[in-house]
Amino acid sequence: MPVPFTGGCACGEIRYSCAAEPLYMGNCHCRDCQQATGSAYFPAVLVKGEDFTLLSGEPQYFERPSDQGHPMRRAFCPSCGSPVFLINGARSDNRVLYAGSLDDPSWYTPSRDIFVRSAQPWDILHPDLPKNEAMPTR
Repeated sequence: MPVPFTGGCACGEIRYSCAAEPLYMGNCHCRDCQQATGSAYFPAVLVKGEDFTLLSGEPQYFERPSDQGHPMRRAFCPSCGSPVFLINGARSDNRVLYAGSLDDPSWYTPSRDIFVRSAQPWDILHPDLPKNEAMPTR
């Protein structure tokens, strides 16, 4: 995995850089993430907020409470609509990047599937990844 790594939206208005390796990579299958991605799951790349730099553009945000009640602020490009990252109110010091927003998403390597109780029957989950019915506890 390259460090630093970069990414952004489809039209290029929003660009970001990250100066360190991710803390976590995994697939979230909750309904909110399905709706936000328009797909079966959200391939999530968790990074420290201090390592994340917004290089250009100003995202718009859509906020909705999580199942545990804290706000989930999803950042997207106001021009092209691409989802770029989210801020989880439970850990607002971090950023969760959409793997599809990475300039080179080929290095994305999920470590688990979460919220599999909401996984769609037409989605084929990787059999070797650990599965959690909901958000795993620490």
